[in-house]
Amino acid sequence: MTLPISIAELAYAAVVVLLAAVVRGYSGFGFALLTVPSLTVMLAPARIIPVLFLLELAAGINLIPQIWRQIHWRSIAWIFPGAVVATPIGVHLLATVPAAPMTLGIAAVVLVTVALLWHGFALKTVPGPAPSFATGMASGFLNGTAGIGGPPVILFYFSSPAAAAVGRASLILYFFAIDLLALLLNAEAGLVNSETIVLSLALLPPLVLGIWLGNRRFLNADPVVFRKMVLLLLVVLALVSGGKAALELWGQG
Repeated sequence: MTLPISIAELAYAAVVVLLAAVVRGYSGFGFALLTVPSLTVMLAPARIIPVLFLLELAAGINLIPQIWRQIHWRSIAWIFPGAVVATPIGVHLLATVPAAPMTLGIAAVVLVTVALLWHGFALKTVPGPAPSFATGMASGFLNGTAGIGGPPVILFYFSSPAAAAVGRASLILYFFAIDLLALLLNAEAGLVNSETIVLSLALLPPLVLGIWLGNRRFLNADPVVFRKMVLLLLVVLALVSGGKAALELWGQG
C-alpha cells in the first residue's frame, strides 16, 4: 500500500507519536492533547484525528489486560454514561459557541484546580453516583465543544483517595471507551477510510514502543512522585491548550 504522506512527514509523525505514547503509557492520558496540536500543523484535522483515535484504541488494548483488576468500576459505571449524554450537547454548541474562549476558560480552571491539589486538597472518599455522573457530563461536554474531555476525569481520580494505580487504570479504560465512541461517530461521518488504516499501521510501531517504555516507567514509580508528575503534566497540557486558544483570540483581534 502507498503511504498517503511523504517519508519526512512520516518520520515527524512517528517521533511525535513515540513521545506522546511514552506519556500515555506512564500516566494513562495525554496522548491526544500532545499529538493533535503537533500533527495538525502537517495534516488536516479530518485526516489525522481518526488516525489518532485508532492509535488510542491500540494503546488501550495494549494496556487494559494489565490493569483490568485495578479499575474502579463503580465510578466508571456512572462517569461514562454521563459523558455519552453530554457529548452531543457539546457538539451542538461547537457549531454556535467559539471554541477558543471556552478552551482558555477550561485551561484556567485546570490550573486553579491543580494548584489546590498540589497544596494538599483531597476528597475523603471516592465520590458517589451523582458526582461521578456529573464528572462524566463535564468531560463529555468539554470533549464535544473543545476536544478536551480529559481534565474533569483526571482531576476526579487524582483528588480522591483512590490509589495512583486505580486512578490510572480507570482513566485508561475511560479513554478507551470514549475513543471508541468517537471513532464510530467519525466512521459514520465518512472520515475513516483506507488512508486512515494505512497511516495507523505505519505509526503503530512507535506507539507500541512508547507505551512499553512509559508503562515500564510507571511500574517503577513511587506513588507520591507519580501524583506530582500527573499534576505537572496537567499544567503543561493546560498551558499548551490555553496558549493555543490565546493565540487564536489574538489573531482574531
